Amino acid sequence: MNITLDKSSTTEASLKIALTPADYQPQVDKKIKEYTKQANIKGFRPGKVPASVIQRLYGKSILVDEVNETLSKAVNDYLRESKLLVVGDPMPDREKANGIDWDTQKEFEFVYNLGLASDFDIDFTKLPEVNAFEIQAGEKEYEDTLADLKKRTGEHAHVEEVAAGDLVYGTFKQGEYTEKSAIPTDKLTEEALGWFLGKKKDEVLTFDIQKLFADANGLKLATSREDLSGEFEFTIEDITRNQEAELNQEFFDKVLGPGKVSSEEEFKTELTKIIQENYKREAEFLLRDDIQKMLLENVQIELPNEFLKQWLLETNQGEITEEEVEKDFDKFASDLRWTLIRNKVAEAADIKVEAEDVNTYAEAMVRQQFGIYGDDNGMGDVIKKVAQNYLQENKGQNYMNVFNRVYGGKTMDFILTQVKTNAQPIDVESFKAKSGLAE
Repeated sequence: MNITLDKSSTTEASLKIALTPADYQPQVDKKIKEYTKQANIKGFRPGKVPASVIQRLYGKSILVDEVNETLSKAVNDYLRESKLLVVGDPMPDREKANGIDWDTQKEFEFVYNLGLASDFDIDFTKLPEVNAFEIQAGEKEYEDTLADLKKRTGEHAHVEEVAAGDLVYGTFKQGEYTEKSAIPTDKLTEEALGWFLGKKKDEVLTFDIQKLFADANGLKLATSREDLSGEFEFTIEDITRNQEAELNQEFFDKVLGPGKVSSEEEFKTELTKIIQENYKREAEFLLRDDIQKMLLENVQIELPNEFLKQWLLETNQGEITEEEVEKDFDKFASDLRWTLIRNKVAEAADIKVEAEDVNTYAEAMVRQQFGIYGDDNGMGDVIKKVAQNYLQENKGQNYMNVFNRVYGGKTMDFILTQVKTNAQPIDVESFKAKSGLAE
């Protein structure tokens, strides 16, 4: 076997692989021998089919399979050992491959086109500093968070008369069509809210269903069909109202965990700490995003753009158009450059991700989804089970997604220790405006 690399530029190359019978024939002979023992061919006893018969019937397909397997291993081994910054996948020279005569040829030559990223270095000492915002959360943030928690931990009470914010249960009817539903009054148009206010159980309302919700998604959520129109009747069957939780020990325990605090003053202190930590995380998210942007702007990496566009078209044949590739290419190229930067840093820093890291991250995701602020309130086993179920779903893709998040997070943690930052105190509203979080 002879492998030669021809670099036509810093970002493109061709890989030529020449195979002789010594490279593939032993595997072909071994496969034919296996076929003689396994083949069930009329006129021959099982396991007694002559090699010449197998060669005549299956010889070409066996040859093609073994040559391709030998070729694939050779390409992968060469690229791994060469340390080339290959982007995309090697693309075979189709014209040359189609010219092979599998019936008579003994020696083969294959050519692969390669896309390469240019070599690059990252010198953190020469990179510009990045602003690190320190968010100052105050009384307003505490009051807003407290109000939200009181609503979320409150109980639903059945009431007699509809008021703004209530959830109204009932049945839609138009001719033969009927469907039970729940209508959140905070999603209604101003006009429709007026229809419901003050109404009681068993009352029947008549209205144009297209004028019911302020948002088009409202009808999708309230009914199983999106094509409803015209005048409908709605019979009210139940009315529920979310009653805010009282500021008492039961509330403290629900939010922070049993026995964590025993007074309103202690609760405020602990909740304020949590709010500060949450905003600290928000500031760090922005810092990480700004660092990524800074690195992309200052670390120069040349990519084989035309090669990558062609590769995207071929690997997604029939699923993506040339226009779509052009439209999304800048985002794709930016993501690719970031992956190259991240991987180079991770390799230099010897970043590793263990299974326990993945499990811990998944459990943190579940805690956030459940809205658990402090202790897990005895839900530790449930959280672990939900996290494990999630990681095992989607044929392992969920696990790899979390793995990559942890890998990226650990790499960015290291980058944070290398990049120069400039501390900038900022209030919550100014931070929201700067980070795009303002409503």
